[in-house]
Amino acid sequence: MDIRWGEPWFAPWRFPGEAVAQAVAGGQPPHDALNAAGPAPVRFVPQDALPAGVAYEQFIFATRQCPVRPGPHDFFNGLAWLRFPRAKSALNALQAQAIERDGIGARRGPVRDAITVFDENGALLAAPQPLWDALVARDWRRLFVDLRPLWREARFVVFGHALLEQLLQPRKGLTAHVWRSDAALDSGADADAWLAARCTGHALSAKPFTPLPVLGIPGWWSGNVNFSFYDDSLVFRPRKTPEPTPTTTSAGSLRS
Repeated sequence: MDIRWGEPWFAPWRFPGEAVAQAVAGGQPPHDALNAAGPAPVRFVPQDALPAGVAYEQFIFATRQCPVRPGPHDFFNGLAWLRFPRAKSALNALQAQAIERDGIGARRGPVRDAITVFDENGALLAAPQPLWDALVARDWRRLFVDLRPLWREARFVVFGHALLEQLLQPRKGLTAHVWRSDAALDSGADADAWLAARCTGHALSAKPFTPLPVLGIPGWWSGNVNFSFYDDSLVFRPRKTPEPTPTTTSAGSLRS
């Protein structure tokens, strides 16, 4: 994997991510490299440790083992377990409880759907109130142009491992589902504790996220220095009125 650790989206993951990536590049199996990187609430195991027909999240909850496939998707998921151990454990417990109660059906249901959205594409934002107000309103010009100096006071951390994987090849349309945080995002432990405390079925079923095209963040992409960058209505879409009712997502395979 060619990971440019100096990019702002990867910088918070550089430790221990860079060491894990170097170990894998040197021939160490990904699960062994992740296990050697530090304590985690799960032990990383090869993908074939997951029995056929057993749901991935339920297996993790029951055995405290996390199957790992080669490639960037599970690499970044493993890093998330290392950096956000309490939050990942809380999300996994909710998934397992829902599977135990409802089984694996054609649809995940609102809680599992919200967990999947955040686990795959979520991010945390700590920002002054005017920035948050503009983001919720999807007033992109105000958010990224008029209030641009305020971004120096904001902190943004990508949480979702699928979004991190996609950012290996950044493109303008990549969008995070943002959860507002009042934790110190510069401190991994504080951010983890804050997020874990809020990972409840009630909170997640309300989908407390708002979309943010991540390459619009000042300092994240050279192209947004020219403010015409934000004129692309296919990416920076206005808020619809009324908001559409969220729908559940097909459960698909036994893991994502």
